[in-house]
Amino acid sequence: MADSRERIRAPPRDGREGFTSPRQVLRRLMLLSEGRQYREAATVVGRLGPSVLRSVVAELPMDILIEALPHSTYLLESFFNRLNAVVATPRPDVPCEAIMWHLVKLFSNPHETGLRQRCMKLAQAIGIWQPSLRESLLARRKQLDQAIQGLGVHGLTADQTGSLISLHVALKNELQRHIDTYKAAIHKLEELSPVTAHQDPAQSSHQRLLAIGYGDIQQRLIDNKTLLTMLDKPALKQLAQLVENLSQRVQNDKEVLFCVGQIRRTDATANTEERPAAGLLMNYSRGCDTVLGLMGPIATLPPSSPTSNGCSSGGSDGYHSDSDIDETNSELVRQYSVMYSKNRIDTLDSLNLLPQLKHAHQLKAKILFSIIVLAFRACHGLKERKVLEVRRTLYVLDANDEATAALDRAVRQQLKETADRFPMGDVERQVANQVLSTLHEYPCLEACIPLIHYISDCVRLAWRMVNQTNPYYLDTDFTLGLLQPEKHERYPISEKRSDIIRAFLWPALMQNGHCVYKAVVAT
Repeated sequence: MADSRERIRAPPRDGREGFTSPRQVLRRLMLLSEGRQYREAATVVGRLGPSVLRSVVAELPMDILIEALPHSTYLLESFFNRLNAVVATPRPDVPCEAIMWHLVKLFSNPHETGLRQRCMKLAQAIGIWQPSLRESLLARRKQLDQAIQGLGVHGLTADQTGSLISLHVALKNELQRHIDTYKAAIHKLEELSPVTAHQDPAQSSHQRLLAIGYGDIQQRLIDNKTLLTMLDKPALKQLAQLVENLSQRVQNDKEVLFCVGQIRRTDATANTEERPAAGLLMNYSRGCDTVLGLMGPIATLPPSSPTSNGCSSGGSDGYHSDSDIDETNSELVRQYSVMYSKNRIDTLDSLNLLPQLKHAHQLKAKILFSIIVLAFRACHGLKERKVLEVRRTLYVLDANDEATAALDRAVRQQLKETADRFPMGDVERQVANQVLSTLHEYPCLEACIPLIHYISDCVRLAWRMVNQTNPYYLDTDFTLGLLQPEKHERYPISEKRSDIIRAFLWPALMQNGHCVYKAVVAT
């Protein structure tokens, strides 16, 4: 009799009756979701086996569940917990990124109470299923913060007298100053003495030049000195800084529009045309920060850590060479690597302590990048000036003469041998003044001793490198185009799926036309 009762007992109503059929499970989940019975649907998912779970995940319209967030949190959380528990390889394709950005959208402008508690476990489960999303979120938050900072650098700039005026007025005044000076120089060139401006090329031959007398030399000196005085004015050297400032402002606005465009693509209701850009970006930055916090501790390398230069494969410290290079050159390249991985990081930590620069992530990176570029530029210029000074002192006239070439080689060799003890104070001040005058709205930089030390280290290393027999130089092609593996290395927390360069963090080092240390770029 007991056996008879067992045979006619109804099946248990615990949701298990259809778990062997993906089609029935999918239909049941859809019915429960349409009735907003997400807890009951989560119970069903929690009992699925690996094969059925894969089939259901592949067929379930996740976009509907994503739009239903935060109400569908329990169901999505159950999916990811079950996937983490029972599914190994091959892993099903789940739109984790879409879910994460929808969470960011919710937290960018939270209206519901208890939203953090409802979404915490879902964020943690997604973080376990796809850990790389943490890096994407971190990179997006930094990108938003940098765009916000860029909105604040469109203020006044200093003119040649130190007065604060609009950048466009400063450019207009500077261009007018150049025009007036060049017109006067052209007029002067037309009035040059025949001794100075030879109409007949034969008059410039070596023999004719050696035959001129005292009076002609004196007239030539007066003419050339007059031209030099007109053209080599400190007041005419501000244009490059103003153009660089203008370029930075253009890049900042491109960054803002790019970030707003990303938000518009992920949130059609963001009303990007009407809302202030800064408020919109701040909200989404806060959303990214909140979701990162919900995911738990971030197990990533610190920004720009010594191991962050991906071109350092095989323990080469980013050093790539096609031929054997002597020990001195190897050591210099190693020091260039250390300048990026250690000195730069230490200085960045010091800048992070300055209240004015607390959230200026992009600005701080650009400051440190600009210093190494300015240091190399100044050192190359100083080297060539020193060679020309020796020529003038010894009255060497013919640059194509073999004796002149020998003199140049001797001077360059002497500069190489004395590079470690050569006084670089003027160059250090020159680089510091260029940086500080451009960023005059941040007076805290002048008192940042680690920044001054970093400038000194960059200048002294650059001076040693430009005075080698085969001088080092920087690749100054900072075009934000496509990543080139032969001379660019992707910053670890960059967007891995994109090869479009969005920023340079460290310039490539070149020698003899070959890249010996790759540029670090963010994509």
